[in-house]
Amino acid sequence: MDNPTHPEDSPHAPVTGGLTPDQTAVLVAAALAAQERAYAPYSRFAVGAAVRTASGQIFLGGNIENAAYPLTICAERVALFSAYAANQREIVAIAVVTPTPSYASPCGACRQVLLELAPHSTVLLLNQAGDYRRTTPQELLPDGFGATDLDEVPDA
Repeated sequence: MDNPTHPEDSPHAPVTGGLTPDQTAVLVAAALAAQERAYAPYSRFAVGAAVRTASGQIFLGGNIENAAYPLTICAERVALFSAYAANQREIVAIAVVTPTPSYASPCGACRQVLLELAPHSTVLLLNQAGDYRRTTPQELLPDGFGATDLDEVPDA
């Protein structure tokens, strides 16, 4: 899988971001498949996500819209919550694909959930062509609020 856009993914490259090139290809394909299952009749902005856990399992998620817009849930959270519901809590990576030529970034709510549920994961932001950019939850949400902030609250 020699892709000039991603030289780190050549067959001879070392493992980066917790994924081998083959694992990356499988996760990218899963995110693209998840996008096909999204329910986005209002925005027509179908998003797919695929989460890979330390056990090797992959969980899919597509955004699910609702006529009452605040009830909509993003693909990233669907995939992460599915993994957690299956008691698969060691998230290695998540791939997210949007229907755009650019690399759309997760919304603020998804960034917060990624930081808490998958803090050490690799995040692959995919465009519709399947090209991607690697990042991390910390890069997506620097100085994010987390459990350690709650630990700083003095006892009453």
